Amino acid sequence: MNNITMIMNADELILNALREDISSEDVTTNSVMPDYCLGQVELICKQDGVLAGIDVFKRVFELLDKDTKFDFSYKDGDYIKKGKKVGVITGDIRVLLSGERTALNYLQRMCGIATYTRSIANLLEGSNTKLLDTRKTTPNMRIFEKYAVKVGGGNNHRYNLSDGILLKDNHIGAAGGVKEAVAMAKAYAPFVRKIEVEVENLDMLKEAVEAGADIIMLDNMSVEDMREAVKLVAGKAETECSGNVTKENIERLIDIGVDYISSGALTHSAPILDLSLKNLHAI
Repeated sequence: MNNITMIMNADELILNALREDISSEDVTTNSVMPDYCLGQVELICKQDGVLAGIDVFKRVFELLDKDTKFDFSYKDGDYIKKGKKVGVITGDIRVLLSGERTALNYLQRMCGIATYTRSIANLLEGSNTKLLDTRKTTPNMRIFEKYAVKVGGGNNHRYNLSDGILLKDNHIGAAGGVKEAVAMAKAYAPFVRKIEVEVENLDMLKEAVEAGADIIMLDNMSVEDMREAVKLVAGKAETECSGNVTKENIERLIDIGVDYISSGALTHSAPILDLSLKNLHAI
């Protein structure tokens, strides 16, 4: 997913977030600023981290007033230090006040994910293993969160259920077994679709290989079993390991030899990066 794709699909989501915060009016702002007044405010970084989501941040204000202007010194992907001024926003003070929280909510969340992802991606540097996210995202935030993973140096797994076939334990149970599930997926899906199968032990792995799975996910298996699994696959399929992967425990997986490591923590456990709008004044 790239920045253009995100922005093309983001407006309605951002508008819904603004409607959530301003159901009828911003009573506080309207009480202290009843009329138009041009002003400026500074975006300040309060923690070291990776910048992600600047265009989303800007779009919040633009949807409130298309004449809002921005002058930024940093771009998405840049590492910024605590205390740095990221940029200046110029516009109707009422818009700057009313859009502040929604814009910061997006930016802080996205920067936090990018920062956490970067910290894990750095640990994989030099290996042949790619870092993936998952569908464990905040409802109505997936497009933003998966974009932030990319900015942080990770890769996107399938975007949603329409994007790819992943036969998990309950799918396999519903189908009656690994072999049956793969056969049904091959019969139903277009031939251009890859089929990924989640396995929990070496017996399931062997079934998945024999059934012709394209990708095999090693789910919550021991490190020893995963090493054996990679040997058994022997290049007949791509391999992915998954299951409670975090920054604290990923190093044990680096030399196993899998093609991918997926981590739900990239999106569900990343802390926000603290940024704030300061020094608002009329000009």
